[in-house]
Amino acid sequence: MSEAVGKAMANEASKPTVSSSRKKLLVAASGTGGHLFPAIATAQQLTHYDIEWLGVPDRLETQLVPDLYPLHTVRMGGAQGGFGLSSIKLFAKFAKATWQVRLLLKQGNFAGVFTTGGYISAPAILAARSLGLPALMHESNALPGKVTRFLSPYCTKVALGFEETAQRLPKADTVVVGTPVRSQFFKSAQSPLTDIDIPPGVPLIVVVGGSQGAVAVNKMIRSAAPVWLEAGIWIVHITGTSDPEASSLSHPHYIQRDFYNNMAALFSRANLVISRAGAGTLIELAITATPSILIPYPFAAEDHQTYNANAFAIAGAAQLYQQRDLNAAQLQALCLDLISNPEKLAAMAKATEQLSTLDSANKMASLIETYL
Repeated sequence: MSEAVGKAMANEASKPTVSSSRKKLLVAASGTGGHLFPAIATAQQLTHYDIEWLGVPDRLETQLVPDLYPLHTVRMGGAQGGFGLSSIKLFAKFAKATWQVRLLLKQGNFAGVFTTGGYISAPAILAARSLGLPALMHESNALPGKVTRFLSPYCTKVALGFEETAQRLPKADTVVVGTPVRSQFFKSAQSPLTDIDIPPGVPLIVVVGGSQGAVAVNKMIRSAAPVWLEAGIWIVHITGTSDPEASSLSHPHYIQRDFYNNMAALFSRANLVISRAGAGTLIELAITATPSILIPYPFAAEDHQTYNANAFAIAGAAQLYQQRDLNAAQLQALCLDLISNPEKLAAMAKATEQLSTLDSANKMASLIETYL
């Protein structure tokens, strides 16, 4: 067993006592908010289960999970390039991780595994199935990832965020539940925006570039912003932490933040959002019924953000533009047209709301309970 797993198991003495009458579930979710937040939202609904977590060292879960659930870690990573020495090392790491998870499941007397995809799901699913335990997966993206496509046939059940994803997983036993969102998001969406002072009634554009590749979008926004500001539009721009020019634009109606926590209230207040197209962001836009211009991250794995955005565009909930096909002047004109046509925004908002599944976390939790 790895040192990380060993330490995590040794630290169980410091965690609340686990009731022997309650079933135990191992949740495998790692890396990004897109994997972690739906898993956390689901786990919060499983109040009759003892939840423990499987992740990877030095990833986001090491910051978010330990205050919520006991965290075990194994070392896993993705394949880069073709077959070679790195592939052999990756396979060895994967085999070791699968053995470690299998040992953890046996020693911990777990009833099954729930995962939200990504590389950590591979050892979790195979270890569980080798022990005859149920393994349930949730895939939030319209285009399922490589691990999901390969291992979904071995899962007991695969829950989906988008209906069209089922066509891309023909050998899996699938069901559409939407994408689970934490209960705090619903509460925040119903609350007024109090910590950013936006006058009532003024049009508001919110820009959220995402954690990856936001710099190109940020540059377009700063070029387009002066005309929007002159037209009386307010802008809240979440730039991320990797933009060296983040503070280069100054205006009383332009509010820049590296990061903002209360996105539910901000999206609810916005007339229009300009965003990347991660599955987590899209479900939040759906819940708050917020119209959007979507610019998929061009370097996302297998261009999966374009598939996500396309589902919204086809439904009339968003306008989709590839970054390579868009410049500041075009974006400037697009936003001015939408802001000046409330009926267009209203139609987009209605279409967006119809894409939301408000009880997704409950549906996912019920599915887990059925098979455990």
